[in-house]
Amino acid sequence: MSAIGIDVGGANLKFSDGETSISVPFAMWRTPERLAESLRGCLANFAPQLPLAVTMTGELADCFSTKAEGVTHIVDAVCESAESRPVAFWQTVGEFVDADVAKEFPMLTAAANWHALATWAGRLTPRGTMLLIDVGSTTTDLIPVVDGSPMPRGRTDLERLQFSELIYLGVRRTPLCGLATKIRWNETWIPLAREHFATTLDVGLLLGTIVEDSSDQQTANGRAATVPEALQRMARMFCADLNEIPTSLIREATTQFHSVMRNELCHGLRKNLSRVEGRLSAVLTAGEGSWLAEEACRDVEIDEAFERYDLTRMIGPDHSQAACAFALSQIF
Repeated sequence: MSAIGIDVGGANLKFSDGETSISVPFAMWRTPERLAESLRGCLANFAPQLPLAVTMTGELADCFSTKAEGVTHIVDAVCESAESRPVAFWQTVGEFVDADVAKEFPMLTAAANWHALATWAGRLTPRGTMLLIDVGSTTTDLIPVVDGSPMPRGRTDLERLQFSELIYLGVRRTPLCGLATKIRWNETWIPLAREHFATTLDVGLLLGTIVEDSSDQQTANGRAATVPEALQRMARMFCADLNEIPTSLIREATTQFHSVMRNELCHGLRKNLSRVEGRLSAVLTAGEGSWLAEEACRDVEIDEAFERYDLTRMIGPDHSQAACAFALSQIF
């Protein structure tokens, strides 16, 4: 163990020392002033002498006026929580820097977690071209790795969105009203509420790809992440209660939402594969939505002759869920 990797997101905090990985909810946009306190509490689970290797995406939270303000806030909070531990921050130029440099060049520090993961993943394929597909709770990263080094066309979130290397689609937090405006049912179309009533978490719960957890209340309505509650949230998408519409309509809507998710990921995959056609040698899937990545790979008929890696199977679900933090602990 060389370091404690920390990935400070806008909705979750993730930690890993390479042996233990944890992910805890933290709504940056609601209580940014509690960040140092939350970090300190989580760090109590790890050896006190280990240095901290840090990356972030939480600077995008809308409690900050600019990304630079967000980076400064996160850097300062981490340093406060570190106490006597050394701290280093990963930048998209591919190196660790101290707190002062991290704040001096905020656009290199912001949203660098994908780059850290791709840097570590490159060690699996030091020769050839690999495509890393990391499907998380909020977003999906599609990252070409060439001869062991990340080789994206974009570096900032804006650039990566333009090149489909960042897709703002995840398997838990994406609002369903952002995926579709209507559902096909019995030869007609039923419009949906344009409201934050349900998320992709509910799709996963109803499909069985996400395990129920009655203690998890990180849902659209703050109620439990269970199948009965997911049915209630999905009914709200039709401005209805469960006694007003058949369960079969909700099940059909779930299938159609899942198809939209799958198709959007396939679109991004095809765009990235077109840039490495004939040269791709391996594919690595990661994140808590790696099951969706596997489905998309089958849909676009990625040649099974390529080497295939799945981070969840390789290092376990806890490490995979905190993959960027795990990567930092390995490359420090």
